Amino acid sequence: AMSLLSFARLLTKQADGVVQRHKPAHSVALVGAPFSRGQKRRGVDHGPAAIRNAGLLERLSGLGCQVYDFGDLIFTQVPNDEVYNKLVKYPRSVGLASQVLADAVSGAVAAGHSCVTVGGDHSLALGSISGHTRQYPHLSVIWVDAHADINTPLTTQSGNLHGQPVSFLLRELQDKMPQLPGFSWLKPCLSSSDIVYIGLRDVDPAEHYILKNYDIQYFSMRDIDRLGIQKVMERTLDHLTGRRQSPIHLSFDIDAFDPSLAPATGTPVLGGLTYREGMYIAEEIHNTGLLSAVDLVEVNPLLVATQEQANATASLAVDVIATCFGQTREGAHVVYDDLPTPSSPDESDSEEQVRI
Repeated sequence: AMSLLSFARLLTKQADGVVQRHKPAHSVALVGAPFSRGQKRRGVDHGPAAIRNAGLLERLSGLGCQVYDFGDLIFTQVPNDEVYNKLVKYPRSVGLASQVLADAVSGAVAAGHSCVTVGGDHSLALGSISGHTRQYPHLSVIWVDAHADINTPLTTQSGNLHGQPVSFLLRELQDKMPQLPGFSWLKPCLSSSDIVYIGLRDVDPAEHYILKNYDIQYFSMRDIDRLGIQKVMERTLDHLTGRRQSPIHLSFDIDAFDPSLAPATGTPVLGGLTYREGMYIAEEIHNTGLLSAVDLVEVNPLLVATQEQANATASLAVDVIATCFGQTREGAHVVYDDLPTPSSPDESDSEEQVRI
């Protein structure tokens, strides 16, 4: 199997110092990121296998996508990974894993693919987004989640880094960010106007302060109730692509859905997205033609009582990703050019005679 980086070099040409990318129609790189150190709970590292077993590759191939599965990344466990500031857990492990993922996503995008990262916990988004911005410095990020994941290492109550990735990415927050061990490679790469949240319903006090005072656009579940999902998506895309047509990075936490639909996740919150709302979000992002990378994170098949609940959550993840790449609720519109016609006028009559 060719590595992502060598594949990138093969497909990326330098011409007069300008990188020219050749992206075939829906060429998709699939990267598994079985990482769980951004939180206390174990089991989210089984997410990539669950999503693959739910038929992701077959579904994407059936939509006409050319799928390159680069397998699961291997994350080294850092020995003696002491807590930072007596609270923040596994900083070196999260920092190193995110660096590995950043390299993989950057290579996949440079090679001309749309990159799908299946996790794993949401701490990984700081790697996937920073890797993506190496190829496209002006990214738009749509963050679909029950949680804002924008605590800083100094405001976090849990110490779990899966609740903090956005704070590492935003330029405006850098004077509030301590230098964590394992994070020296990371440079902030987003402005607060580059991200929109959808689905929030469990926001910590410090996160609420950040969202308000740093003028970050968000649509909570109350906003979705008030406006409807169509207006929410219209405003989201106006905000992000009204100024310039920048590539979109979708970071989708499965806990954005209501727990009745997605029970196999670590931090479920009542009152989430319906199936229809979740599919509408993905459909509208697909329709922009600007989607460049997707994270699908926080599927944890070990946290439910039955295999059926685990399977339902993984299948939902597959539906989100497939919809991002053209699956529609009207039916597929791939490779159907014309309707067949009967080969002779009396064909149906002769068949009837045979039957009798």
